Amino acid sequence: MADSSRTARRPWCLAALGRRERLPSQSMSSASPVLRKIEELDPVHDYQEIARLDTCYEFPFDTTRALEFALFRTFASPTISSVLDSTQEFGRRAQRRYDDTDLILSEMLEEGLDSERGRTALRRMNRLHGAYAISNEDFLYVLSTFVFEPIRWNERFGWRRLSEKERLAGFYYWREVGRRMAIRDVPETIDELERYNIAYERAHFRYTETSRRVGEATREMFLAWFLPPFLRPLGRPFYHAVIDDVLLDAFGWPRPPGWLRSLASSGLRLRGRLVRLFGDRHQPRLRTRMRHRTYPRGYRVEDLGPAAPARDSVFLKSLD
Repeated sequence: MADSSRTARRPWCLAALGRRERLPSQSMSSASPVLRKIEELDPVHDYQEIARLDTCYEFPFDTTRALEFALFRTFASPTISSVLDSTQEFGRRAQRRYDDTDLILSEMLEEGLDSERGRTALRRMNRLHGAYAISNEDFLYVLSTFVFEPIRWNERFGWRRLSEKERLAGFYYWREVGRRMAIRDVPETIDELERYNIAYERAHFRYTETSRRVGEATREMFLAWFLPPFLRPLGRPFYHAVIDDVLLDAFGWPRPPGWLRSLASSGLRLRGRLVRLFGDRHQPRLRTRMRHRTYPRGYRVEDLGPAAPARDSVFLKSLD
């Protein structure tokens, strides 16, 4: 990202490791209680529990930022951004679209895919997607970003890197979500999915007006959380400083100077070091229990998203 383009970066592929990766910067004796519990679980069968522990206990901030960036990254694809731009939802109601996406994904992660609320959230997501002509190729790419952006974010800014079991659990979790969305041809291994992720970006990422408009609407929403309107032009270069050149070019945004990239990255890495000093999180941080700007008085899962489309998604059959 800030230091090099995505395609130039060395993938972390598990196959290249040749052996089980050592837990970064920690021995098991000094690992957090949550990580010790995770290391006792099987990522093939316990992927939902591992994903929940990571999201709610180990990396609540980092997972949220990584999934935000995963969705933001997809806007650089012209076929994805054209669908989003055609709805005008991001231009008019970016905060509401953010909250809806956040809550739908959080319901599934926190409550479980087989829970009543988790199934309702997934069904709602499928119904909303079913209103648009979205290719299987694009669905699969979006799914891949949910697997790899948390890995990449924690490599750069997290208080520790993800262990091999955590990485694999993320893959199996999102692969199961993809199955329930009836996404076809989901790779059987995490290495295959990473190759797909990189190849898709190389083939599709380029500048379009739709990508610029959706990207700008989302960027301005994020800046509005912290800055009044008259200061947002000053905040934009800092926002750009944590984005890689491939994305900046796709949005038509200027590349920030090296010193600003270093400053922004150093600040995020410093936050990670401070989190390490704070100790273990004993209570879960649940995004579904937080106050959301769009829903200050709460929400119903079945009401999330724009008005229900006239026809049901073909993907709903995967939940029946």
